[in-house]
Amino acid sequence: MTPDALNALVDLLGLEALEENLFRGRSQDLGLPQLFGGQVLGQALSAASQTVDPTRQAHSLHGYFLRPGDPHRPVVYQVDAVRDGGSFTTRRVTAIQKGRPIFFCSASFQGVEESIAHQTTMPDVPAPEALQDGDARLERFPGHPIEFLRVDEAAEPGQPARKRLWFRLVGELPEDQALQRSLLAYSSDFNLLTTALVPHGIEFRDPRLQIASLDHALWFHHDVRVDDWLLYDMDSPWAGGARGFARGSLYDRQGRMVASSAQEGLTRLRT
Repeated sequence: MTPDALNALVDLLGLEALEENLFRGRSQDLGLPQLFGGQVLGQALSAASQTVDPTRQAHSLHGYFLRPGDPHRPVVYQVDAVRDGGSFTTRRVTAIQKGRPIFFCSASFQGVEESIAHQTTMPDVPAPEALQDGDARLERFPGHPIEFLRVDEAAEPGQPARKRLWFRLVGELPEDQALQRSLLAYSSDFNLLTTALVPHGIEFRDPRLQIASLDHALWFHHDVRVDDWLLYDMDSPWAGGARGFARGSLYDRQGRMVASSAQEGLTRLRT
């Protein structure tokens, strides 16, 4: 993978400042029926971060997908400076295409503080190098810097609704946490909702399936580096009513839980 692929993704999240609190981002076509939700997540967080004191970093993001986005048109991001408090900063971001909102989110930022701390233990899974030495196959989108290593076998009917995989962005990135967290927001949308399909043995590209993200939440617990392997441990505790719910825990190679995610989406199976 060439550095150009990672540089292009960084540029995608960089955004063009049009006016105070108003930004425009290019779009990326991943061959999906609509604009990839992770792009909007990452760009929205990038837009919000550019309006916040750099001593405060994003700790949570909650968003709703309202309309399918067009991967061939730019997206405009309008940031509302809701609050600049003594400890927390809050921003609301609306993503707009063709004059209509396609997504909106709230993001909260905080400075560094020390207090009580605990976390769940990272699952005991093979390291990325061990998987590569075995039968695991690196999965990539053509011309894209993200790569995946699956810990679990392919889905079969009756399996638990769980997926575990390592992922990283290939190349070197600066320490900038605003960028790293925007890239994590972008990456967190891959594979999460499809965890709800695992126990049913349904593949993402099944022609009977209509699948789309409805909302997405992300919590940042520690500084993160997406240019090194992260373990994404996902499960789906519920599906019904043509919707699926999935949640994820993200760990770095040292076993620190760096982020958590949750998502509900449309999982309509046509008969």
